[in-house]
Parts: sequence; structure tokens; C-alpha cells
Amino acid sequence: MVRPLFTCIPFTWTPFTRTLLAGCIGSLAAVGSTGIAAANETPTYDGELSGFEYAYPVERFEFSSQGQDMQMAYLDVQPEEGSANGRAVVLMHGKNFCAGTWEATIEALVDAGYRVIAPDQIGFCKSTKPEHYQFSFHQLAGNTQALLDKIGVEEATVMGHSMGGMLATRFALMYPEQTEQLVLVNPIGLEDWKALGVPYQSIDEGYQSELDKTAEGIRDYQQSTYYVGNWEPEYDRWVNMLAGMYAGEDGELVAWNQALTSDMVFTQPVVYEFDELQVPTLLLIGEQDNTAIGKGRASEEVQETLGHYDVLGEQARDAIPQATLVEFPELGHSPHIQEPERFHEELLNGLTHP
Repeated sequence: MVRPLFTCIPFTWTPFTRTLLAGCIGSLAAVGSTGIAAANETPTYDGELSGFEYAYPVERFEFSSQGQDMQMAYLDVQPEEGSANGRAVVLMHGKNFCAGTWEATIEALVDAGYRVIAPDQIGFCKSTKPEHYQFSFHQLAGNTQALLDKIGVEEATVMGHSMGGMLATRFALMYPEQTEQLVLVNPIGLEDWKALGVPYQSIDEGYQSELDKTAEGIRDYQQSTYYVGNWEPEYDRWVNMLAGMYAGEDGELVAWNQALTSDMVFTQPVVYEFDELQVPTLLLIGEQDNTAIGKGRASEEVQETLGHYDVLGEQARDAIPQATLVEFPELGHSPHIQEPERFHEELLNGLTHP
């Protein structure tokens, strides 16, 4: 449902519209000025990222979930006839990423003969942003399995980056018979931040924080965390992709879904189940990554203990049966974007062969 930015009359009495009403009463000016500032800096997109083109054709999977009609956008890219190796790779994006962000990885895999499926998960990018949804990694994994069923993919390597690493892990735990191999690219969730001392943030508080997102803030965060202080002009495309949804006509709904999925990430750790994985696992870790969800809410003492990927990668390798670790000592959270040629060489070398 599309809402004007300054509306003060909720259409349906829900947690989402309660938050909107409270914003109208208490902080409309602040929210409005943030939205206007963001719009002046970036392109604007609606809640399904219309107008932002991916490098490959977008298809739609329509299904029902939790009593609602949904559409999941996805890419299904197949190698040229005669070059296919008969194998498939499913790519699971991170929280601040989309299926389109995988474009260089898709090209490398397709050139090597793989069929590549890259969905936008429900709540993200070009897929449905529900007002009411019980987000869980179990639910998103089930949605993805239903998509694979629909398009006839019986077995695949499942590869996840960032939040997608938590989702890919859950998928492999739920569907080991369909998972040929698990590949984790700087996955978050290698530690349990709540158990380590990061205070919980309510969904309402998270929503208000999401409303303040701007291109400048997103760029600063990505530069320090994803690219180890470096910045290349091509990275701005991914900043504008994300910031444009916040700045667009459905910005409040985008922020609401981001708040819901942040709660999912914080409260549903997978690290305690690593020893239950039954499939070969490849860890590709940029060691300069320092991602730790909610770190800014913790004390300085706790902050110093979080997000050490040079240690977390080794701990994950030791916890996961059949795990192989490849480290990139000078790279950050997004090694596949920061140094794609080197990353993809290691990826292709690390994929198991039956």
C-alpha cells in the first residue's frame, strides 16, 4: 500500500501504522526533512525498486505466505548451450544488498558453466514488502525452497553473503538433501551479539533509526566496513540502490521491513548449530571486516570484543564439519565486490566437484 510521506491518517491499525501515527504527532518534521534531504541527494525508487535495472532479466515467483499474496523477484541465469556443467548455485544476498549486487559473481559462475539463481528475499529490493509478516530465517529458507521447486532445481550449491550467510546456513540445515555445498562469504552471525552484551533494540526504535538512513550515512558505513576505508566510484551504484528506496514514496514501508528483518538477524542466531551442518562448507572471509549488529549500542568494552573476522572465520571453520577456510587478509565485508577477480578465482577453486 502506497502512503504519502506526510500522511497522518493510517489506513489500517497495525504496528506499522501506529508507528506512522506516532511519527505524525511527535516527529513529523524530523522525518519529513530527512526524507527530503535524502531525495535531493539520490535517485528515488518505490518499494519494489522500480527503475533500478539489474544486469540480468528479473522474473517473478508468485505464491502465498502467511495468508498473503507475495511476489519474489529473482534472477535465473543459465550458461550458453553446450557450456553448462549441469550444476546450479543459489545466491543469497545480505541485508544491505540485493540480487543485483551479485552481478559480477553471476557472470563468473555462468562463464564457468553454472546455472545461477539469485532471489530478492521477501522484504527486500524488488520483492514484496509486507506490512505484517513473521520474519524468520526458517520462513525465508522455505520461500526459497518453494522457488527452487517451482523452477525445477533439485540440488544446488547455496551461497550466502552477510545476512545471506545466516539464511544459507539455515537453508542447509533444513534441506541438506538439496544442498550440494554451502558457501559463506563474510557471513554475519558468526557470534551471538546479544549473548556477548549488545543491548536489545525494539522494533519501534529500529524503525525510527531506519527512517534516518541517508546516502551519505550509508556510504560512510560501507566505506569503513565493506571496503576498509577505500572507495571506488562504482560502489555508489549500490549506495543509491539502497538509499533510493528509503528516499522514495514507500520509504516508510521499506524502513519498517528493514526494522523487522534487523530484529530477525539479532534474535535468531545460527552459530550454535554450525556443528549440525552435514554438507561441505567453504568460508570466504575478508579479515578486515568488523561487522557486528548493534555494536554501537554496546559499551566500549563490549565493542572492542566484537566483529573480529580474522578470529571468527577460524572459529567457524573449527565448528563446522567438512569446512574449508579461505582468508583475504586485507579485504573487508564485501570481498566479491572489492576484488572480484581474486575472489572469484578462489570461489571457483573451492567449489566441490562430484
